[in-house]
Amino acid sequence: MALIVNVFQFNGFQENTYLVSNDSGETLIFDPGCYNREEELLLSDFIEKNKLTICAVLYTHAHIDHILGAEFVREKYICASYLHPLDHITWTSVANYAHVYGFEGYKSSALPENYLEDGQELHIGNFKIQVRHTPGHAPGHVIFYFEVDNFIINGDVLFRESFGRVDLPGGDLTTLKKSIFDIIFQYPDETIVYCGHGPNTTIGHEKKYNYINQY
Repeated sequence: MALIVNVFQFNGFQENTYLVSNDSGETLIFDPGCYNREEELLLSDFIEKNKLTICAVLYTHAHIDHILGAEFVREKYICASYLHPLDHITWTSVANYAHVYGFEGYKSSALPENYLEDGQELHIGNFKIQVRHTPGHAPGHVIFYFEVDNFIINGDVLFRESFGRVDLPGGDLTTLKKSIFDIIFQYPDETIVYCGHGPNTTIGHEKKYNYINQY
């Protein structure tokens, strides 16, 4: 049975948090961005209502909008968490600038205990996930590819007809282009790309219409 992907749009950055579930109710959380109590309840009530079992929390990268709910899900769901080590400094720096973006209530959370690395194949519950390191937007940015169902949890590398910003610490346009052209665009054209902001897209659409091609 095909995996089910549910998306929640959270916080002032309109970040996409994803739940990926199988037919047994096993579920992975990607980039929990829930910030206030209303958003936390929206996520937890959905999980409870659908009788989902959280197996792990995985992070594409550690910019503030993608980890605002990290402490909430760590406390609520006792499970493994994953982040690329090159984004550890990105994670720990959030506490220093959260107030600048109006997130005075940000709760710092311990670093995820499991490291991600390029080319790794994760086996979590009945999920099999391929990990690719895709820097350029953030030093430790990764994407998660589900081969059987042919979709990517892509974070902020690629957006529909756009791409992630490169003016934040650790960002670099040349590096991002390499991640897009040498890694992401190598997947089949029909591969669905679930983005960290905005609507999902496909590899084929982005090869044709993404304005990264103009750089």
